[in-house]
This record gives sequence, C-alpha cells and structure tokens, in this order.
Amino acid sequence: MEEVAFYYSHRLFHHRLLYKHFHKMHHEWQSPISITAIYAHPIEHVLSNMGPVLLGPLILGSHVATIWLWVSLALISTLNAHSGYHLPFFPSPEAHDFHHLKFNQCYGVLGVLDLLHGTDDKFRATKCFSRHLMMLSLIPPREAYPDYTPMEKVIKGKQC
Repeated sequence: MEEVAFYYSHRLFHHRLLYKHFHKMHHEWQSPISITAIYAHPIEHVLSNMGPVLLGPLILGSHVATIWLWVSLALISTLNAHSGYHLPFFPSPEAHDFHHLKFNQCYGVLGVLDLLHGTDDKFRATKCFSRHLMMLSLIPPREAYPDYTPMEKVIKGKQC
C-alpha cells in the first residue's frame, strides 16, 4: 500500500503545475540530509509522506501498537534514505540520492513501480546502481563497488 500510494502521490507532486507550489521546497537540497526528509509543504507532507505510511495499517485495522511500530520503521527508513550514508544493515539510499540529483527518476520507496514504469532507467545505467543493495558487512560500499577500476583515471565530476 505504501509503495503504490507514495509512488503515485510523489510523482503527482513532480507535475509541473504542482512542483513549484509544493514539492520544490523538499528538493532545495540535491544532496539531502536527514533533517530535510520531512522538510515539505504541509499539504504534501500529509498527502504524500504521512498518508501512504498510514494507509495500509488503517485499511487493515491494525492495532495501535503495530501502527506505532510501522510508522517508526517508516520514519527511520526515510531518515536513512536522506542521510547521505550507506549504513550497514540498512536499505540503500542510492536510489533516493539519485532522485534528488536528477528529479525525474526513482520516485518510489522500494523501486517496484519505478521498474514497472521505467522511471529508474537512467539510475540503472549508472555505477550507483551496483551499490544499491543492503550492505551486510562493514566494508564501505564505495570501497566494495568503486566508481572506477584501480587502473582507470577518475574524471572529476563523473562519479555518482
């Protein structure tokens, strides 16, 4: 429920008629930090941030403790996606970082609807996509999946 509601509401807020009035505020940072995760217009925050998270538990009639736990996990996930860090044992922030970089890619939470709609095709073509996984070790992702092979020169500005 969250993936469907968030993907379509988020994509709707990227529409040219709505973006400048609502969602542009959230995209003031190309490299987001956690505090900016909920930095949004109040209407967008209710419809696109809070609504999708609460939709599933409310439709299913979940217990209030279950809703509290779900909302807490969703908030931690959102903070992680905007952290700029690829923390071990947490979902990868690469797709959302790419979204803030390009604006018209990677709208979803899980990426399922991005794959179905082709709104992650540019992301999948980058080296960043190879790092888009949950790291189960303490090795930094940029070390495990470098932007270049050791023999190549790094061209400034061409890294993810």
